[in-house]
Amino acid sequence: MKLCSRILIVVLFFVSTSELLAQGCSDAGFCTMGAMRPAQVYNKKLNFKLRALAIDYYYGNTTLSPEINAVTADFTFGLSAKSSFQVKLPYVWVSGNLGETTGLGDISLSFTRNMYSSENFHINATLGAKIPTGKSDQEFSSENGSGDLPMYYQTSLGSYDAIAGMSMISRKWMFATGIQIALTENENDFRWGEWSGYPSQSYLLDHALANNLKRGVDVMFRVERTFLYSKFDFRLGLLPIFRVTKDEILDIIPGSPTNGERIKVEGTTGLAMSGIAGAAYHFNTKNSLKLTYGVKIDQRDVNPDQLTRDWITSVAYVIRF
Repeated sequence: MKLCSRILIVVLFFVSTSELLAQGCSDAGFCTMGAMRPAQVYNKKLNFKLRALAIDYYYGNTTLSPEINAVTADFTFGLSAKSSFQVKLPYVWVSGNLGETTGLGDISLSFTRNMYSSENFHINATLGAKIPTGKSDQEFSSENGSGDLPMYYQTSLGSYDAIAGMSMISRKWMFATGIQIALTENENDFRWGEWSGYPSQSYLLDHALANNLKRGVDVMFRVERTFLYSKFDFRLGLLPIFRVTKDEILDIIPGSPTNGERIKVEGTTGLAMSGIAGAAYHFNTKNSLKLTYGVKIDQRDVNPDQLTRDWITSVAYVIRF
């Protein structure tokens, strides 16, 4: 058995028998779009005309009790030798101490164009958007009342987002940067007081308020080192994401001097950073299996969008045709 096959079996065994959790993007998804997505395979002969379908299973463990699961159909359509279009359709289910939710996640659309190619590297650029499939207002209902669930339980972020980015890819390295701008607010109306019968009020207060949240602007960077073998590749990287403007919400706290007004939330700017590891086995030119594992290194002090994950892992099967 070849070395790469042995390594793959060890990795698969580890995934299937361990409680693997890896750090997520903490960025509402743009780090896996177009030119910014990880684990891109470098080829000297650039050809975006190839089409690909990836089915990806994602699991994330949050900083509180909710566990996030998602299955995503990721389609890439070649438009020409230098341009492609990507569509991502996720289905999400969440379970935690406050309830369970399921639903279609936000739809990602992106157009990628090769800007420069040489025998040593490619430079690609992406424009894209996130389309909400909901308003972030999924509710709970119990004998104690009803109301909106906090953002950890929402399958949609509830906002339209604009995205742009670019990357440089070589045989051994990938460098990428991107920006994501929320254009609209969500309609979440989670309120601590609606859970007056919940036995742990301190636990409730750990869920940030995100009433009519408009997320701040995110800027991401990715650096990734690739180790290539005949059918196997392994990658290590860092993914720092900076929120450069403050999140805004509607103040709904009774007695607050700004109650009923929109406010900028202190502590929502700054760095969230993840360490990422990935492995892929290429059965042939058309079929691949990809695994991603990572860990949170740093996070912002306050996160109304509750995108922070302690750990996540994903497994994807990719078909090219």
